[in-house]
Amino acid sequence: MSTNPVHEIDELGFDAEVLEAGVPVLVEFTATWCPPCRALAPILHRLAEEGAGRLKVVAVDGDRFPALARRFNVRAFPTVVALDAGKEVARHVGLTTKEKLLKLVEGRGAAAARGDRAPSPA
Repeated sequence: MSTNPVHEIDELGFDAEVLEAGVPVLVEFTATWCPPCRALAPILHRLAEEGAGRLKVVAVDGDRFPALARRFNVRAFPTVVALDAGKEVARHVGLTTKEKLLKLVEGRGAAAARGDRAPSPA
């Protein structure tokens, strides 16, 4: 079994791991007691493996690091925040699919934050 590609980070490593990353980052704010968080974990794991080199996926335990949760105005778990070039471009609260999470970092949210034109609907 491979090691977990979703790295847990704390307040000390957050800026270097997330804000200064050279790729888009999905930050999952999670809690050990949260059933939807546990259900989302394998989805994020697959996304991190498949997106290696193109994006980064990290997890923050909102109970252990409440200052980070407050910094991003997280009010429920799980909350996934997409950041590109250190800026929030999108977020999703609750359980979701891998495809929807990919759209947070590769879709219109990231393009709009960069000032790109949103892709036209197919």
